[in-house]
Amino acid sequence: TFAAIALPDRRRAEPVGADAVRFEQTAGGRTGVPAPRRVSHPPFVQFAAPLAWTTLTLTLHADGTQDFELAGASPFPRHWVYDTDGRLAVKSATIDYQRWSTAAFGRHTPWGDTDSPAFVSDVESALERELSLRIMRAGVKPKIRRLREGEHLTQQGERADDLFLLLDGVLQVDVDGKAIAEVGPGAVLGERAILEAGHRTASLTAVTRCTVAVADRGSVDLDALRAIAQAHRREDT
Repeated sequence: TFAAIALPDRRRAEPVGADAVRFEQTAGGRTGVPAPRRVSHPPFVQFAAPLAWTTLTLTLHADGTQDFELAGASPFPRHWVYDTDGRLAVKSATIDYQRWSTAAFGRHTPWGDTDSPAFVSDVESALERELSLRIMRAGVKPKIRRLREGEHLTQQGERADDLFLLLDGVLQVDVDGKAIAEVGPGAVLGERAILEAGHRTASLTAVTRCTVAVADRGSVDLDALRAIAQAHRREDT
């Protein structure tokens, strides 16, 4: 057994205006298992495993309110932040194993002079979480699509009936040319075309590189799709 190696937590506090203070903490370390590999900075070879870390901030306001942020994170693995009741509150939207493996060491980390901003997304609903398991474990393995930044997954008005599960990345939702939302990993998409005469009701565009599972319409029952569709009528809000 190889014990993990924790690094000292990094903490700082600073005032935010006249009536708030912001606390920041970075925690992380690496596994004890050696990971020989080429890296992108001198000395160009590393034997110790890359570092993983999470940077959280908490801002306390004089009126008693508070807010938090996933301010930074290593590019891999995915980071999950829970509230005081144990509920998932926010998570990192993208993972990049290659960048993590080749760059997350030495001074290229918060223990040197670099943090990686975390691209965060809203948490998917409990129903979407359940449906994602059904889609990925269905009898027919879903196809996987990879999108470049700026590439369209769907275009409003086109005919189609595929169901999508966003596995990694962030998609922008546009209706009538207006951006109305961004969705992250775990989002189930495309259900309204299945339920509403086969036309896409929104355009979906990759904000980051994205990985999407494309499932057959029969992989999820219609009652579950109706419940998802009701929550996705963002243009009505």
